[in-house]
Order: sequence, then structure tokens, then C-alpha cells
Amino acid sequence: MTISVDMGKIIFLNGTSSSGKTTLSRALQGQLKDPYLYFALDQYRDSLPGKYRGLNSPEGTTGKEGLNVVPVLSKNGKTLASIEFGDYGKKVLRGMRQAAATLARGGLNLIIDDIIFDRECLEDYLDSLIGIQVYFIGLFCPLKTLEERESSRLGRFPGTAESQYHACHAHEKYDLKIDTSVISVEESAKKIISLIEFNDPSAFDELRNHTS
Repeated sequence: MTISVDMGKIIFLNGTSSSGKTTLSRALQGQLKDPYLYFALDQYRDSLPGKYRGLNSPEGTTGKEGLNVVPVLSKNGKTLASIEFGDYGKKVLRGMRQAAATLARGGLNLIIDDIIFDRECLEDYLDSLIGIQVYFIGLFCPLKTLEERESSRLGRFPGTAESQYHACHAHEKYDLKIDTSVISVEESAKKIISLIEFNDPSAFDELRNHTS
């Protein structure tokens, strides 16, 4: 695949809620020589009209059509908080991914802070970012640590990370995997910077080949 030298690069941090994506993004911005824009799912979530941000909103409501936080039961009967997107929410997410591609094709570097919720989400990214250098970084963390982080932070729904825990990394393929429970933010940033300085990305191309 031909990559234009005028295009920006993308560092894509994928991990569950509370896995450390935002903190690592800020560290990377401070350590990287070139400027990288921070580009996050939370920014688009916060831009939704309040009535499209639902809390267990029922069918036929704007909350259901947008981003809806819904209680679900795990296999062991534990109540988790699942983030579900309606038609409008999915439309916003597609626009977000296309916006990231447009910025990178315009020569801007990005750090994407997002969660791969399902296969549809992954495939939309693979399609949207064709021809762009994407360093796909998986942030991992034991569930117990995620739960401790959730409980200590305001505005987090208990069980959100657990509801995303398996689907988030189901594709398995990354350019780099980091366990944020054992590697410091500073060391994690150094690992990523070393990766992009000395290696070309391959995970997205391999995932495309696997799905084609």
C-alpha cells in the first residue's frame, strides 16, 4: 500500500474504559517531537445534545437513538453498565472516524483514544483509514485493577469496563500491546515512540487481509 509522505500518522490507543488511554495520550503529546492532536470518543460523546445521551432510555426516545448506558447482566449474574448506540449514535461514530481520516490526509498527526466495541466498529475504522499509517496499540489491564480505577473516579458507571473487557480486544492483532497495570505512563509512552521511530505499522493491514 502506498502511503503519502504528506499524510499525518495515527497512534490509535484501544482499551476499555479506565485502561489509561487519556493519561497516556497526554503523556505522548508531551514526549513526541512532532505535534499530535488528541482525538477521542469522549469528545464526540460530550458533543451530543443532552437528550441524546440516555440512561437506560426506552425504545422511541432520543436517549435510545443516541448513546445509551444500559444495565446488563453478566454470565455470573453481576449487573454491568453497557454503552449502546442507536441509529443517531452510530451515525456520529461513522462521522468521527471519517473526520479522523480527513485530518490525517490533511497532514495532521493524531492520537485516537477510542474503544473497539464490536466487529462493525473495527471494520469501519479499517475502511475509513485506508492508506494512512496507523499504529494500533492495545492497552490491557486486569479486571480487578479496572474496577478499582472505576470506583475511585467520578462519573464512571460501575461495570462499564467489564462490559467491554472481551469484545474490545477480540480481534487480537496489534502493533504493540501494553499492560498499564505494570508499565508506567512514561515508559508506555517511550515504548510507543520507539515503535513509530523504528517500525512501520502492520496490524491494520493484517486485519484488513483477514477480513477480506
